[in-house]
Amino acid sequence: MSPKSFVFSMFGSSPVSPLQQHMAKVQVCVQEVIPFLEAALAQDWVRAREVQKRIAVLEGEADALKKELRLHLPRGWMMPVSRRDLLEALRMQDKIANKTKDIAGLIIGRRMVFPTEIAEKLLEFARRCIDATAQAQLAINELDELVETGFRGHEVELVEKMITELDAIEADTDTLQVEVRDLLFSKEKELYAVDVMFMYNIIDWIGDLGDLAQRVGSRLLMMLAR
Repeated sequence: MSPKSFVFSMFGSSPVSPLQQHMAKVQVCVQEVIPFLEAALAQDWVRAREVQKRIAVLEGEADALKKELRLHLPRGWMMPVSRRDLLEALRMQDKIANKTKDIAGLIIGRRMVFPTEIAEKLLEFARRCIDATAQAQLAINELDELVETGFRGHEVELVEKMITELDAIEADTDTLQVEVRDLLFSKEKELYAVDVMFMYNIIDWIGDLGDLAQRVGSRLLMMLAR
């Protein structure tokens, strides 16, 4: 079976379908952040470990899809989407899954106990970041239609609106990140310094989920511009 046929047999006839399949797996992975955080904030480490293991499995499945796409996407394959743009979007999506795994791994590894005063805001922040990844997935899922319409007409306007909404969601995550950091700052003196350092890392990594989702949208905008 030729490389082209292999990709088609796995993902169908669309040249962008592998990217969409990967993003779907990434989104399933990142959605597990909420049940994981809920368990960790409740110090239910048995439940947290179960979710952390599920995240690791999903990240591995996403990684396998990424490798298959990279391996079997011929350089000479004529596509309406540039190979570089496709692979760059894939790289950003892959980082979302990797960051999800990192968040769960660090919290489990250190049995991190966040101050109860920041728990609700931390969950709100994480949910909004996952809203951003979900919005990025919606935009990526329109890539088939963009290809079919030759990147013209109403479909372009629809995707541009989706990306504008993605930018707005990501701006919300920035605001929430500042609020979470401020709450943690107010509790610093009551906590061990090393614990505080790792808590700030987790806050930053959760924020990275929204940032990376926005970068997926930015890459899609570059595809539209070409």
